[in-house]
Amino acid sequence: MSPELSKFDQDIDLLINEASLAGATEVRRLAPGDIVVEKQMAAYCREPGCPNYGQSLSCPPHVAGPAAFAALQARSRAALVVRIEVPSAVLFSEERREVMRLLHEIVAGIERSAIARGYTGSRAFAGGSCKDLFCFDHPECQVLSQNGPCRNPEAARPSMSGFGVNVARTLENAGFTEPDKTRPAVQGHEAASWVAGMVLII
Repeated sequence: MSPELSKFDQDIDLLINEASLAGATEVRRLAPGDIVVEKQMAAYCREPGCPNYGQSLSCPPHVAGPAAFAALQARSRAALVVRIEVPSAVLFSEERREVMRLLHEIVAGIERSAIARGYTGSRAFAGGSCKDLFCFDHPECQVLSQNGPCRNPEAARPSMSGFGVNVARTLENAGFTEPDKTRPAVQGHEAASWVAGMVLII
């Protein structure tokens, strides 16, 4: 192992530890080529239609989409997949926003730490719409409606689905093979489920 690779591995371990301390249930390193990107995933945001479509700068049609993600993927040295496990019922309750905001904050924190360590192109992505999570009490996204600054630039990160990431298949590739670690939440299902985010280390 070369000294440079050893330093990189040490940095990755530090980033994983930081994410765990910040509240992630589990963080796993993944080869960038194992991230599953499908154009159709991004298209689902428009049809059959997500209620958050077009509502923020971090969701379609305002994100660059699968082609842009593939370009970032090709430049990445590694990816970190972050998962927060919660009872499924939580994701259908008033606590959902709190969990999803924590997810955004964790991946944004990894992104900042990676950049501070010299991986200046690193990019974080998370599940959920930033408009719904951070600005649900505002009628419009300030960036889109007023060409103004984002109200939550330190925490809000773009949607993985909007970039075509097949989250369930990517989690499987990261080693989350148990059904409750790869299956999205189902209303009325009491077993543990999860929310997930990702950071490309570039």
